[in-house]
Amino acid sequence: MTALERAISNPPSVRGLESRSPVDGLQRRSVGFIDVFAQSVSAVAPSAAATTIPLIVTVTAGGATMWSLAIAMLLSLLVATTVNVFAKRIAATGSLYTFVSKGLGTGAAFVTGVALLIGYGFIAMFALAGAGYYLSILLHRFWPGMPSSTGVVSALLVCMAMVCLVVLVRGIHLSTRVTLIVESASVAIILILVGVLLSQLGPTPDWAVLGLDSSPEHLAVGSVLAVTAFVGFESSSTLGVEARRPFASIPRSLVWTVVGAGLLFLVTSYSQLAGFAALGEDITATRTPINDLALASGVEWMGLLLDLSVAASFLACAIASITAFSRVVFSMGREGVLPSRLGTTHGRFRTPHVAIITALAIVTPVSMLALLLTGGAWAAMQVLIVVAAAGYITAYVLVCIAAPVFLWRIGELTLWPLLRAVVAGVLLSVALVVYLVVESTGERGVGVWVFLVTMALGITIWAIRHRRRPWLSSTVGVYDETVSADVLGGPSAEHR
Repeated sequence: MTALERAISNPPSVRGLESRSPVDGLQRRSVGFIDVFAQSVSAVAPSAAATTIPLIVTVTAGGATMWSLAIAMLLSLLVATTVNVFAKRIAATGSLYTFVSKGLGTGAAFVTGVALLIGYGFIAMFALAGAGYYLSILLHRFWPGMPSSTGVVSALLVCMAMVCLVVLVRGIHLSTRVTLIVESASVAIILILVGVLLSQLGPTPDWAVLGLDSSPEHLAVGSVLAVTAFVGFESSSTLGVEARRPFASIPRSLVWTVVGAGLLFLVTSYSQLAGFAALGEDITATRTPINDLALASGVEWMGLLLDLSVAASFLACAIASITAFSRVVFSMGREGVLPSRLGTTHGRFRTPHVAIITALAIVTPVSMLALLLTGGAWAAMQVLIVVAAAGYITAYVLVCIAAPVFLWRIGELTLWPLLRAVVAGVLLSVALVVYLVVESTGERGVGVWVFLVTMALGITIWAIRHRRRPWLSSTVGVYDETVSADVLGGPSAEHR
């Protein structure tokens, strides 16, 4: 027997390690790369974004839509690689909230946490409203006499919220696999339709679509709007505890999601813009451009599949967003920032069930209220996406600032990570200001005020709670730590 074999069979006792992780209760090291990747992909909802983002960007960017999407993809990739500074070193459920605490401290961390919860919460509302909107369109195809009202969409929204509850509470395996299947099928349908459209356009590229026929101002604003198509890519970092190899699988999932979604957006945007140009029509004159192209191309039957796939993609996005929302809330519950009950897990399924129920208890009624106040699902979605995007971008700015500070503190700061974080942080800061200013003067201006008021309310609550509990400064930033059962010489794995 070699020395290594003897050490493995009879390892010396290891002291100084705790028997339980600070985030004990979740299914530690239980999901592989595919599940982690599915979380990020579903949060981005590439199928749903691919059918809507070209229209949204074209309204502002005009002839520079493709360039705006390309710039947004590169900027998102810069942010993803900056987030990976933390994802390669810290396994946490708090995502950017926890990461910022390690670089900028408690105050900045809570601002990040509020912004992140706004992002996850409002994108979940947006997704539920979107799923209800597209399902109602699908139902109208089979039942033309069905009343068109917010009541129908609200009823569908509640049904889907119940589906989310069952899927999320029963375990991370179920939720990630459901979202993976749904998104894979949705992307496949989108790509088939894009293939049909491109085959009819012919092999010669439409250079006018690929041109830069727009002013620098419109290109900049279009790029900011295009960034909103990528928000949510970082959500797999909330599975740091549950991921089997978090320091490898999470960084890969972040980068692959941005690259994959970006390529899909570019291909689908080109097919839609070139398709409408070939028809001699204006893409901004419709709310469902890809459906109209399917009809014009003689494949109207694909419109049924498209409506179903987009609705399913929105549902997957809601599941992934609530997954991330609940784990950030779970982390805050463990730290004492929020009531400790929110930091508990289900005894059988080992999911943060209280945080999940709380998330849905907030998201569902607020979504219905948005439908009521705006008068319809589409109008509500326009406002909700503004609030969500502002929250995400705020969190991204703070994590870009925190990354070089964190690396400097641990003695690992080098030139490339510093430049990457500075460029991403500066560009995102400008993007955030431009985005808020542009949106505040448009039809979706109420979304800007909802974001600002919600941020102010969240920060005020934190300030009051921190004043009453000053010890919170030492508890914020919990993450998964090595326990005695993880090493040779510790107790058996059954005690993990």
